[in-house]
Amino acid sequence: MTTRKIAPADMVRVRGAREHNLKNVDVDIPRDALVVFTGVSGSGKSSLAFGTLYAEAQRRYFESVAPYARRLIDQVGVPDVDAIEGLPPAVALQQQRGTPNARSTVGSITTLSSLIRMLYSRAGRYPPKQPMLYAEDFSPNTPQGACPQCHGLGRVYDVTERSMVPDDSLSIRERAVAAWPPAWHGQNLRDILVTLGYDIDKPWRDLPKKDRDWILFTDEQPTVPVYAGFTAKEVRAALKQKMEPSYQGTFTGARRYVLQTFANTQSALMKKRVAQFMVGSDCPLCHGKRLKKAALTVTFAGLDIAEFAHLPLARVAEIMDGVVTGKSAVTGTDERRLAAERIAGELLERLSPLTDLGLGYLSLDRSTPTLSSGELQRLRLATQLSSQLFGVVYVLDEPSAGLHPADGEALLRALQRLKSSGNSLFVVEHDMQTVRSADWIVDVGPAAGEGGGCVLYSGTPDGLAKVADSRTARYLFDAQRPVAREPRTARDWLRLAGVSRNNLRGVDADIPLGCFTAVTGLSGSGKSSLISQALPELVARHLGKAVDLADLSDESEQGGEGGMLSASEVPTHGRIAGGMETIRRLVRVDQKPIGRTPRSNLATYTGLFDVVRKLFAETPAARKRRYTPGRFSFNVAQGRCPTCEGEGFVSVELLFLPSVYAPCSTCHGTRYKPQTLEIEWQGRNIAQVLDLTVDAACEVFAEQPQAMKPLTVLRDIGLGYLRLGQPATELSGGEAQRIKLATELQRAHRGDTLYVLDEPTNGLHPSDVDRLLVQLQGLVDNGNTVVVVEHDMRVAAQADWILDIGPGAGESGGKIVVCGPPAKVARARTGQTARYLGEQMGR
Repeated sequence: MTTRKIAPADMVRVRGAREHNLKNVDVDIPRDALVVFTGVSGSGKSSLAFGTLYAEAQRRYFESVAPYARRLIDQVGVPDVDAIEGLPPAVALQQQRGTPNARSTVGSITTLSSLIRMLYSRAGRYPPKQPMLYAEDFSPNTPQGACPQCHGLGRVYDVTERSMVPDDSLSIRERAVAAWPPAWHGQNLRDILVTLGYDIDKPWRDLPKKDRDWILFTDEQPTVPVYAGFTAKEVRAALKQKMEPSYQGTFTGARRYVLQTFANTQSALMKKRVAQFMVGSDCPLCHGKRLKKAALTVTFAGLDIAEFAHLPLARVAEIMDGVVTGKSAVTGTDERRLAAERIAGELLERLSPLTDLGLGYLSLDRSTPTLSSGELQRLRLATQLSSQLFGVVYVLDEPSAGLHPADGEALLRALQRLKSSGNSLFVVEHDMQTVRSADWIVDVGPAAGEGGGCVLYSGTPDGLAKVADSRTARYLFDAQRPVAREPRTARDWLRLAGVSRNNLRGVDADIPLGCFTAVTGLSGSGKSSLISQALPELVARHLGKAVDLADLSDESEQGGEGGMLSASEVPTHGRIAGGMETIRRLVRVDQKPIGRTPRSNLATYTGLFDVVRKLFAETPAARKRRYTPGRFSFNVAQGRCPTCEGEGFVSVELLFLPSVYAPCSTCHGTRYKPQTLEIEWQGRNIAQVLDLTVDAACEVFAEQPQAMKPLTVLRDIGLGYLRLGQPATELSGGEAQRIKLATELQRAHRGDTLYVLDEPTNGLHPSDVDRLLVQLQGLVDNGNTVVVVEHDMRVAAQADWILDIGPGAGESGGKIVVCGPPAKVARARTGQTARYLGEQMGR
């Protein structure tokens, strides 16, 4: 524990903070210090750190920029607080991902790519007689540098007969052309073919090739009369007699339909549907390197710029160190050598914080959509370390999330560097290792939601020990080690053989069935590649179907080129060598959002909303008006507000400025028509029910078994503070994952399911981790198998079996270092996990 005297003049004073669940909070927080905000999930930590302090700093910035910027203040949000004094400018480093973009890479978000392009332009080795290229000529994101065929994407996408017609034994009437749209639009295209004289009842493979090619690949769009419901014979007769048609229909070839829909649709579901018929391959011109030919002829250290960008950052640092120290001679003119040394020195300076933060395994060309939120936040943190700002408040959101304890130590050193440069750090954190290193703790609670919102303690760490209501104090001082338990015995073993994916090279792994297995290792060691990617794919392949409960991962979130170019195209090699006899079902629970829009929420996702709407429809008032359950859905026109169409807010367009969202002036954010809101169930209308927290709803619906089923699980898993109508867009990845898990826990446990979870404790206070562990152990007690990728040593200590992957990250990882019960792994002298696991277990 650190202790430091803070002068009163060096404080940020907050008075009357009421953002979200904060209860008129007054608190003084020191500047130029590492301040950690603690408390259970949903207690109000983020409301104080981000919703109040950072929001006010941001508001003041907008107010000071220029008069017209004041119009933006409503958009960035004015925090509900009486006064804040002594607040410096603030920079937020959150875990939000933003919109996935295939062109965004590690190099672009750290700005390292700009320096690398300058290096190749000024110090690269050019072929004889080739003129010098500018830096932008080496960027795939500029017209000057992009490959003319793939436009800088490195991949080309097309459709084939096989992709569009998966079963050629079917006839066109039997929907052989699977790529065509479903429902009426598809029927329309089939009817048009009848008019055009094609046989839609003959198996596809028996049609002449020229007919098949025209139907699939033509760009012609003939408009012809359509006789809906007529047979081919009747159509011929109708055409001969020039009978009045049902309508005029325009034909679209299957390829044209797929490509146009993918390029133009605003619907994520439609884009996802047509994407399955597209086949991606490396661009034949640039061979996947994204650049024009001239740029790829220039080399440095014997590599073209695409090959250089594929190196791990740690290897790039070695090469740059060689240039700076003169160990790697740069041939050519003095000007070229001098440029290489200057740029290499700058690169080394910027690479140092990245490698210090344990990110040396990443490559410059690694696509942003394939990074975890923790990796993204550390990349932003490393960029700030290079910025040399001072006098700033950095507000960080759980920077230790997704970090192995060994990486956590490097993170703490980076935070101390920022502080020693004259900055303040306000960190929302659950990791006790980070909390112990704080100069000051602000503990918020005592519970979540309505039970929280109070500052229990603000002071140096040692003083928290005296706060009886603090749930953090128990774990900070008592270490609250889980009670040691005897590991279960495996009923059989699921054996993976020869698994290759990313940095895994022919790995064999045995997973005990009927047990709780934790997979540990440094960030980037290969845990997720093995467990979250390869394992579900191989099991699903063996079961002969897609991963069960795919609805638990909103795959459309990968939408567009970002998703198509990311991990989904990394092939998994390997096989299952045994143990599948007792596995009937696979459930993968990840941290992808439960929906892309505010229309998706906790109540709709868990099925609770269906139960609630039925209860409202069964009230005497609703029956009298003949209201069905659909009347109480904000997604159905009959009951929702017509102005905002059930969104609860409207977009206000501002000339030359970004759009602002404001509560709907008709329904005032309730989403419903006044007539719908007149119907009440136990004194509440449907909008008021959606505004209840899970904890409050448990009291309201106590006599409704169907409603209590999902509510009880949500409460038991630590989500009692969430509102039933909380939009999916407001949920963290950890909350989304726990909602998915709660949805699964409602179901009957048959004892033959394999559950795969990726860091389920992300964003959880240790007391909530204990609650989650009870649920996961319960799944195993019911005869299921649970495998978690995890960094929390409390969880690892409670596992039956541990697979430790490493020993390092990236190319230095990808191997199983040690496996066995926790006690055996804690005694091991290899890998990075043993020491921290031993500390947790009191060894």
